[in-house]
This record gives sequence, C-alpha cells and structure tokens, in this order.
Amino acid sequence: MNVFVIGVGLIGGSLATDIKASYNNAIIHGIDANDINLETAISLGFIDKSSTFANLNNADIVIISVPVDITEIVLPQVLDKVSDNCLVFDVGSTKERLCTIIEHHANRACYLATHPIAGTEFSGPKAALANLFRGKTNIICEIEKTGLKQRELALDIFNRLGMRISYMDAKAHDKHIAYVSHLSHISSFMLGKTVIEKEQNERDIFDMAGSGFASTVRLAKSSPAMWTPIFNQNKENIIDALDEYIENLTAFKQLMQANRSTDIFNEMKSTNRIKEILKGIE
Repeated sequence: MNVFVIGVGLIGGSLATDIKASYNNAIIHGIDANDINLETAISLGFIDKSSTFANLNNADIVIISVPVDITEIVLPQVLDKVSDNCLVFDVGSTKERLCTIIEHHANRACYLATHPIAGTEFSGPKAALANLFRGKTNIICEIEKTGLKQRELALDIFNRLGMRISYMDAKAHDKHIAYVSHLSHISSFMLGKTVIEKEQNERDIFDMAGSGFASTVRLAKSSPAMWTPIFNQNKENIIDALDEYIENLTAFKQLMQANRSTDIFNEMKSTNRIKEILKGIE
C-alpha cells in the first residue's frame, strides 16, 4: 500500500507513524518543500522514501498536511494525478472553501474532507508523535461526495488509529471551529502579546508567571505560517466569534468597574459548567 504524505510535520508525521504501525504493507512516501524536513522524517523512520508529485499515479492513499492556503493549490493538482481508486484526504482546519474549489473535479470521489482535532503547539517532523489521534475526534465533511471504496478505506484507517468520527457539513464545521479552536488561538496569541509588551517595562513579570499563564498561552507557540491562512480563510466566522468574545470581556470589565462582586461571582460560577461539558476531553 503506497501512502504519500505531503507535508511531513506534526500532523503528517504523526499520521505516517501510526499508519506505518497499523499496516504491515504500508510504504510511506514523503513529499515536502523543505528537503531538511524530508531528511529528518526519513532519519526518524516514519517516512520510507522521498518522492515527488510525478509519482502520485502510484498512490493508494495521499494525505495532504500543509497550511490551508497551500492545500487550496495542492489538492486540485493531486486529484489531477491520482488514479480514480485512490483515497485523498487533507487535515486542514477549514473546509468550506476547499470543498467548493474541487466540487466539480473529475476525481472528486477520491477526496474526503477531514479535520482531526489533535495536535500540539509544536511543528516540524521532530514534533510527530505516535498515538496522537487515539481517542480524538475526526470531523468528516461531505462524506456523501466521496466514493464508497475511499470511504471504507478512510474509516478503516481512522478506526485503527483510534479516532472518534463526527460528521458535519463544511459550512457548519467552519462556523463551529471558529469558536472552539480559532478563537482560542487568537486569545492565546493576544494574551502573550499583552504580557510581552508589559514585560518590556517590568522585567520580572515572567518570574511571577505560573502554570495557569503557561497553559493559557501554550497555543501562542503555534506556527504563524499555519495559523495566518486559517484566520484568512475563516475570517467571517472568526470575526463573529471575536465580536461575541469582546462583548463578554467588555461586560466583565464593566462589572469590575461597578464593583458588582456578586455578579462577577455568578458569571464565573455559571461558566464552571464547562467542566462537565469538557469531561473526558482533557
């Protein structure tokens, strides 16, 4: 089984690692714009050999794991080259625009739009982890537009990797992910920015930073090269989410200004139910 991974960083590398462990007959071919990344991935053992787009006609599976703006360019090119029996899926954080781009492609049935909700704040092939996806949700969009053979193979892969499957249309995916993922990354980046700017005048501020601060700004370590295109592609949904978030922050500030301690307590108390909502995810 010839598996081509385009983009051998955290997600692509982790998928390659687990697929290699799950299928004895899997040969993992790596394609990456960065030769050093490919060399590293081969040395780490989750890529068997480097390859190019010219060899995609031999692919049984193609995994696209590059920034979403690059995926827009790469996906049609991949579908142009693969056989009509091949499974092609991406792992990007936006789906509606991508599904629209290849909606009428002759090989549309080869493509499955997926978004595994897994990752870390690190990037590159050295960040790849075994079992990264076990117990994690994988959102699949527009599965009815994917061929039956490709669906069966994809679901077999995701089952072996231990993923939970959730089905959603692409428009709804992008709206909901703006709140639960994209907004949290922006919050983390902007909190980090606020503290860094303050640190310029108060050099000891990081000496006082505890685990709460570290966990809240963890996502600010994420790759801007990956997240800037995501924010651009999902701009309208993210702006809506930001408007609501800013409204809540402003209201909380006003409660503090008015010394309304009981209301502040009640705001936090009502939000404590997030513990039950997130039970089993953390």
